[in-house]
Amino acid sequence: MRISEIFRSIQGEGREQGLITTFVRLAGCNLDCRWCDTPYAREGGKEVPLGDVFRAVEFLPCRRVCITGGEPLLQLDDVTALAGRLHGAGYSVEIETNGTIDFSGLQPDASICMDVKCPSSGEESDLSLLSRIGPGDSVKFVVGDAGDLAYARQVMGSHPVRGEFLVSPVHGADAGALARLVLDWNLPARFQVQLHRILGVK
Repeated sequence: MRISEIFRSIQGEGREQGLITTFVRLAGCNLDCRWCDTPYAREGGKEVPLGDVFRAVEFLPCRRVCITGGEPLLQLDDVTALAGRLHGAGYSVEIETNGTIDFSGLQPDASICMDVKCPSSGEESDLSLLSRIGPGDSVKFVVGDAGDLAYARQVMGSHPVRGEFLVSPVHGADAGALARLVLDWNLPARFQVQLHRILGVK
């Protein structure tokens, strides 16, 4: 697997926000989002055998793992094998993906957080994948302005999912104004700020 880093920290967003989590960050991405907060993971990385990745996770005192990137599903076979091995060993596994690659083969062993790209990101996700979101999964919109939130509102209205909708302002955006819009529009979503950015942890 091409690994950018493996580390233990506080989960900054998503359904498990605030929980201690081991992150397996894979290198490489097929998008170039304007507000990407891990540009160093778009390329580079180090080839690490899957067994060594598993042992690195085992070494850290945490039973919760988030496989992220970059875009981890660019290494789909390896991610499938790692998620299966972790799940079989009793770990809780979440996979963060940009919604451009089919993730349905991973759902027996991991929950999915599909990050739907909003207009200000300059990129697009494959909205047809929303039909594959299950009850244990989530759909995240990282929003930079009212236009992004209006897009999220339209997607929520036209693509009902069985999982949870999450709305998270881009770090530095007017979170208060966006929260007021969430209230005014009565959006069926959990509003979050990026906790890891506030805390200053990775």
